[in-house]
Amino acid sequence: MTITYSCIANGRAVLAELALTGGSYQEAAATVLKLVLLRAEPKTIIQMGSFVYHTLFIDGITYLCASDNALDTVTPSAFLKNVSETFLRNPLMSQEHFSPSNAVATDFQQVLGKYMAKESQKTRKILGRIWWKHFKKITVITMAILLSVIIILLSTNVIPT
Repeated sequence: MTITYSCIANGRAVLAELALTGGSYQEAAATVLKLVLLRAEPKTIIQMGSFVYHTLFIDGITYLCASDNALDTVTPSAFLKNVSETFLRNPLMSQEHFSPSNAVATDFQQVLGKYMAKESQKTRKILGRIWWKHFKKITVITMAILLSVIIILLSTNVIPT
């Protein structure tokens, strides 16, 4: 699972955003932001095209990310939580001071990139562990089947002893 796009918005105004890949995220993000404002729910998951948009809505600020895997909701939730906590901890991020033209908004793109890179690394590590776990299981099952076949063949005298 990869987070490919993220943004922070005040209403429909995008304050900071970062896309790791090319794509038309802005149009889809605008639609998602509109739906989030209409619903006013704390968390929303919306499938649009080949991406899944996850949002966290706190005090009028929407934290949004796009992922390429509909089954994983844990990674985007953790990402949005980390970004929102960082955003809210910084006094310069208050709604009074934070605007798209503010230099702090540009700097926050680095924060988004840092968290997106961390989530990508975590995902690769988890997928590697899962792969090895399945590989070990398949190896054990294969060995058990081979051993069973050899025992059956020996007991029926198909293979001379």
